[in-house]
Amino acid sequence: MDAVPLTNTQSDMTHARILLVDDYSDALDMWGLYLRSCGYEVLTSGNGLEALEIAVASRPDVIILDLDLPGITGFEAARRLKRLPATRAIPLIAATGYSHAKQLDEARRAGFDVVLVKPCEPTVLIQEIERTLHHTPDNAPIFLGPH
Repeated sequence: MDAVPLTNTQSDMTHARILLVDDYSDALDMWGLYLRSCGYEVLTSGNGLEALEIAVASRPDVIILDLDLPGITGFEAARRLKRLPATRAIPLIAATGYSHAKQLDEARRAGFDVVLVKPCEPTVLIQEIERTLHHTPDNAPIFLGPH
């Protein structure tokens, strides 16, 4: 399997603002560090309600949400983000441990553009961020993760 060189995405993505939302602090630290090393500006939140406030105030270029969050779930956060004029156009990526079809269908209905099932390769996350930021039309599935 060929690795995706990060330098290609670094030059394209430098300064894109990402809101990363996960209630697991180690995940926020790990993914935040990785995304920053790829040239992104990263904002973080550990719960759904705070994520809404940050999204409205900072207008990130993309939001990555876990689905199981305190306060309000990632499902409900996505629905609210898609209803607000200030945030409805922001691409949403779910990064979740859920892999049951019912939950993944609910994520799609809630407004997520992409659902990544954890654990996922860091390069896959970067590819999906790049694809959503550049609105690259392709035939990639919305649900990605281990098979």
